[in-house]
Amino acid sequence: MTDSPAAAAERLVALQKTLYASRNPTRRYLHCGRRDWVQGQIVHLARHRAVATALEVGPGSGVYLQSLAGTAERVIAFDIEPSHLEATKTLFDDRELKARIDCVQGDLRNSPLKDGSIDLLLCSEVIEHVADSRSLLNAMAALLAPGGKLILTTPQPYSPLEILGKVAFLPGVVQLLRWIYREPIEPTGHINLLTRAQLEIQCASAGLRVVERQLLGFYLPVIGEFAGQPGQRLLAAMERVLRGSALEGLLWTQCYVLEKDV
Repeated sequence: MTDSPAAAAERLVALQKTLYASRNPTRRYLHCGRRDWVQGQIVHLARHRAVATALEVGPGSGVYLQSLAGTAERVIAFDIEPSHLEATKTLFDDRELKARIDCVQGDLRNSPLKDGSIDLLLCSEVIEHVADSRSLLNAMAALLAPGGKLILTTPQPYSPLEILGKVAFLPGVVQLLRWIYREPIEPTGHINLLTRAQLEIQCASAGLRVVERQLLGFYLPVIGEFAGQPGQRLLAAMERVLRGSALEGLLWTQCYVLEKDV
């Protein structure tokens, strides 16, 4: 029996929470590396520009909302899936932080938000789920104030993790992976993986200039599943070697800070 959209969304939120505290060192490294980079950029950018309003597109389990609420006067959590927004309401004990967050459900490409009203926008692991990423990038650029920043992350299509992910959900294979990890394993829903060239062309077309680019995360099968902490350290060392080389496309996640043209 197929899950309802709401049930599927709830399972994805649970999965996202698991990733950052996974018992598997490599799985934890791949996701926590991206999380730590994004949170570091939020703090860094807020030090250099006052953030009246921050917006996160697709907050999922809400891992970044506390960082945004700690640096912006107002935070908007914008998601097409109501279940994700419901999950954010249970995140905060601090009433002051919670009061700064407004939840808006809908498609950002047809939002009620005013153009030029956002100082800092976060879109992490979202555009690969959107068939028409160009229109989403245009919508985000329109919402940014002149000089406003967009933190954007998305997987690289030719990384081993994405290529092997196509195999992982074949019948029988996913059950084996769930047995190995003893944790939730769900389809990624990645329908629009962009290369560096494709992504940067779309960003430039939207009027977004690259301020910073970082590549994160290297995965190899068997090592990632069975080599434990030594395997994770090996993969992290290989990540450092690959970064900036001709083979940097093997790294999993491309991370950007983009600025709206003034």
